[in-house]
Amino acid sequence: MSAEIGVFGGSGFYSFLEDVEQIQLDTPYGSPSAPATVGEVGGRRVAFIPRHGVKHELPPHRVPYRANVWAMKEIGVRRIIGPCAVGSLQPHVKPGHFVVCDQLVDRTRSREDTFYDGPETTHVSAADPYCPELRRLLVDTAGELGIKARDGAPRGARLGTPRDGP
Repeated sequence: MSAEIGVFGGSGFYSFLEDVEQIQLDTPYGSPSAPATVGEVGGRRVAFIPRHGVKHELPPHRVPYRANVWAMKEIGVRRIIGPCAVGSLQPHVKPGHFVVCDQLVDRTRSREDTFYDGPETTHVSAADPYCPELRRLLVDTAGELGIKARDGAPRGARLGTPRDGP
């Protein structure tokens, strides 16, 4: 069973595929948060793993991120979407507005955060952590559907249509 697109569900997002096949995988990093489920969306094979577990039993510092990513790779996934719901400190970004992230600040502690534990030293840039092709696709599709979306974090600018500047 293979899939080309992967989705990591977050808090409150535990499943969305119908007519699925479950795949239990072991990885060099242990078991993923849950068995992967594979189904179809719009004619594309999609794999899904709820990052906090099926019953939301894993807090952020216990999510086996490396095992989850490895499992997706084993299934054949080439693109991963990881939606999340968060609040905003910007008054113009209201509930229901979408921001397609371009940067991140990871404040999660007490967990491994690399696949490169040696013996070779490997440096991977985190300067551009998100796929520009997927981000553009998300912003453009949101615009076509009339959904307010922003490409990148609001840096003091008004939330607008996907074609607005920063």
